[in-house]
Amino acid sequence: MVERVVATPAALELIEFLKRKHGGALMFHQSGGCCDNSAANCLLPGEILIGAGDVRLGDIGGCPFYIGKAQYETWKHTQLIIDVIDAHGGGTFSLEGPEGKAFHTRSRLFTEAELAELGAAGADRG
Repeated sequence: MVERVVATPAALELIEFLKRKHGGALMFHQSGGCCDNSAANCLLPGEILIGAGDVRLGDIGGCPFYIGKAQYETWKHTQLIIDVIDAHGGGTFSLEGPEGKAFHTRSRLFTEAELAELGAAGADRG
């Protein structure tokens, strides 16, 4: 099965650490407007309202991952790959900031076969 969003082992390890630190449930939201659209924000449920302007791409580390609908339209032909990089200083609303880390989004184009599979599975939200 083709997934629209996946996480590297380093990202999954950090997610598990943050779950333990913050008592369980987390969520992710990738929005346009900051960080050159390369940062997925890790939040506690309820810290951001999810609505009709958001698309749920899937889950990473057992946590729902959303993207703004307008940004989804630009990225729907790609698989988002959530990784971790070292970060220095503040300036982040994401839970991993105090750990000196940042979630970072990379991407790759889906193949024609993967796009067909997503469309056949009803996973083409666009």
